[in-house]
Amino acid sequence: MKNYPDYDLVQKCLLRIEEKLKWGDSDQWHSEVFIELSESIQETTNVLLSPTTLKRIWGKVNYNSAPSINTLNTLSQFAGYTNWRDFKIKSEAPKEISKKTNRIKKSISNKGIIITSAACLTILFISLFSLVSFEKDPPFPDLERIKFSSRPLAEGIPNSVVFDFELLDIESDSIYIQQFWDVTKTIKINADQKQATGIYYFPGYFKAKLLVDGQILKEHDLFLKSKDWLRTIDYDPVPKYSKVAGLKKEHLSFSEEMLEEIKAIQEPHTSSFHLVDDFDNLSGDNFTMESSIRNVYHDKWAVCQSTKIVILGTEGAFIIPFSIPGCVSDIGLMLNDVYRSGKKHDLSAFGFDFSNFRKVKIKVEQKEVEIFVDGHKIHTSSYNESIGRLIGVRYRFLGAGEIKDLTIKNDRDIIKHSCCE
Repeated sequence: MKNYPDYDLVQKCLLRIEEKLKWGDSDQWHSEVFIELSESIQETTNVLLSPTTLKRIWGKVNYNSAPSINTLNTLSQFAGYTNWRDFKIKSEAPKEISKKTNRIKKSISNKGIIITSAACLTILFISLFSLVSFEKDPPFPDLERIKFSSRPLAEGIPNSVVFDFELLDIESDSIYIQQFWDVTKTIKINADQKQATGIYYFPGYFKAKLLVDGQILKEHDLFLKSKDWLRTIDYDPVPKYSKVAGLKKEHLSFSEEMLEEIKAIQEPHTSSFHLVDDFDNLSGDNFTMESSIRNVYHDKWAVCQSTKIVILGTEGAFIIPFSIPGCVSDIGLMLNDVYRSGKKHDLSAFGFDFSNFRKVKIKVEQKEVEIFVDGHKIHTSSYNESIGRLIGVRYRFLGAGEIKDLTIKNDRDIIKHSCCE
């Protein structure tokens, strides 16, 4: 889409990013480049823009909407600016100076051109400096009086959620509800609205945010449970669902029909097992989780056997990645506020062939994490920010996989959840 108002400025911002990266002509960028770009942006800004979103912005995928203000803020920060407003001001100022200078030159005599131009330029620079330095956002009304809440319309997933809000006398054309951590998932609202709805395709513990001019005015927690195990083929934007009835099974797997569908897909796709529930106030900073996993499809685009165990908390998450040894450069370990990319760190200890079941143990004690595979410790590190209460686990396979023997215990060896017995 090339007709939204700031299209030319967005392209200028993208060009700044390309110049910064020095990765060559973006016309030649392929999917793996956008995956790496997504990781680089997250490392720099602590905000995740998905590879799909980046492809849309760079024009690799047809899309009929302008980028959200949150996306523009993130891209601007990655390019070296404070936010989108800062980028716009600094990018547009030279153009305005040039236009006004030309008008000045045409209106004065040749005799006084140098002196008069210098004087006018000085005044213009002072004026611009004043706008940049002293422009302030208009004050918001009393935040205590602004209302923002939500209510799910169903149980399980997918689930539509109604957002109720009272904005009082806020005047802005940039009001959004950010549905969760992904800043690309936003709902644009008008100042006179009272309600809006959004849909959630995956279970989890979300923080919905009310944003005005990029500033968070209100936020609250939103807990959407999976109601038992849930299997998905992770199509974008709507996954394909298959529920798993009951927990007492030999192992969790995909049906032959779903496996054949995954094998027939031409582009890389993930599939997932989700369990999001109330774990009886189990601390996400003190627990032990054990399970056996294997990858059952590793041909074509799934050759790396990329596998992630995602542990979800009320305040954050862990992402424990695995792949065959030859692909560890493409994985990334996340322990809430600590992130290590395989591009910049040696993650070779996470390189395994998961064609057969391997037992993975994750032990967390006082924010120190120990990771074991088949009884051997492969990694120890710590993090700083608590992930809060444990509320779920998600297994994500590039291709497809299976799980068995899952147990989650607290520090007194009391089992909080089990499956696949």
